[in-house]
This record gives sequence, structure tokens and C-alpha cells, in this order.
Amino acid sequence: MPIFDPYFVAIAVIAVLIVGLSKAGLLGSLGMVGVPLLSLVMPARDAAGMMLPVLLAMDVIAVYAYRKDVDWGIIRIMLPGAAAGTLLGWGLWAFVSDAAVLLFVGVITLLFILDALLPLRKKLEGLPPSKPWGVFWGGFAGFTSFISHTGGPPFQIYVLPRRLPPATYSGTSAVFFAIVNSAKLIPYFFLGQLNVHNLQLSAAMTPVGIAGVFLGIYLVRRISMKWFYRIAYWLVFLLALKLVWDGVRGVFLGL
Repeated sequence: MPIFDPYFVAIAVIAVLIVGLSKAGLLGSLGMVGVPLLSLVMPARDAAGMMLPVLLAMDVIAVYAYRKDVDWGIIRIMLPGAAAGTLLGWGLWAFVSDAAVLLFVGVITLLFILDALLPLRKKLEGLPPSKPWGVFWGGFAGFTSFISHTGGPPFQIYVLPRRLPPATYSGTSAVFFAIVNSAKLIPYFFLGQLNVHNLQLSAAMTPVGIAGVFLGIYLVRRISMKWFYRIAYWLVFLLALKLVWDGVRGVFLGL
């Protein structure tokens, strides 16, 4: 797809800008629509490869901005699982379709939203994070992040019930995914995802992503905690519906 194609440019700019806003913690896991949106104008695997350098550039900005707002306890719990999930994603790259991953993530995310509506969730909020639960969801996040950069919902399933302040949530998310994304560089290189064409697209889209991060950083510190989580949960719900729909079409209908 030529980079000067107006349709491609419009979709790519929208996708990368949304990812940038999400990277700053403003839009919950809305950034996971980046690869699905880009798949409208390029193959999904190439979209994942193109997005990785852009994500890393945005990670640098987000980590620096939130370097003092990180829950390192959560990072230490989730990273071992994320490492295992990344290796699993690498090993299964040739056997797992993008549609199957999107369907799996969508179903799990819908279950997360249902769980959030149950009275039991209120009793769990604020409790110390469970290590086995964190390792499990860290692994899930690492796997789905490797396949299609959709690690947001698994991360949120574990972290959102902690009810962290918005800046701390954003900082923890920024550091976690900066490490996870960095770990994907070597596998993506050997899988051919970081080819010259994809890197050219990455270079063109990186300024858009960075602008989105700065805009998100500015806004996230000016939104109330109540509205922050209300927006996050609604966005995750809408995304889950989209992911399930796209996954069903791809897995069962071949569309």
C-alpha cells in the first residue's frame, strides 16, 4: 500500500493517533484497535510489524512522563508471565490466526466486563494483587501483545480492580508495555516483520503517535478518577463487542 494513498494515510493517522492517546493512559485499551484498523488497508501481520517501532517511540515518551508514577509491585508480578506469553506467541506465530486471537481476546474481555458488574468485584477492589493471577494475566497480555498488539484488556483485567490513581495506572501500563514491546524486537526481526517497507511506514507515522501521547498526557492529569474509570470500562466493553464480531467473521465465516 503506497504511503501517499489518501485512504491509507487517513486510516493510518487515525489508528496511530488513537494508539498514542491510549499509550498515555487516556483511552483505556482503545489503542488495541490500532492493528484492526490498519488491517483495513494492509495485511494484519504487516500492520503489527509496522506498529512496533511506533509503539516503542511512544513508550519512551510515556515512560519518561510517568517515571515517578509506577506501581513496581505490579510490574514485578506480571513480567514473568509476559515473558512466557511472548515466547509462546513467537512459537505459535505460524499456527494462530489474527482472527482467532481477536475472538479469544474479545470473549475474555466481555467476561471481564461482566465480572466488573458483579457485587463480588467491589469486595475485591483495593486488595493486594494476587501473584498467580498476575502471572496468568501477564502471560495472556504478553501473548496477545505479540500476535496483534492487543495486550491491553488482559493487563486491565488484573490492574483496573486495584483502582490505582489515573497517573499511576498510566505509568504502570507504560513501563509494562515498554518492556514487553522491547522484547518483541528480536522475534519480529527474525519473522521478517521489520522489513524496509514497514520501517518506512513506521518512520512516517511515529510523529503522529508521539503527538497523540503528548495530548493524552496533557488530558489524563486533568480528568477525574470517576470519569477516568467510567470511560475505560465503557471503551473496553465496546472494543470487546468489535473484537468478538471481527473474530467470528474471520474464524467461522472466513471474512
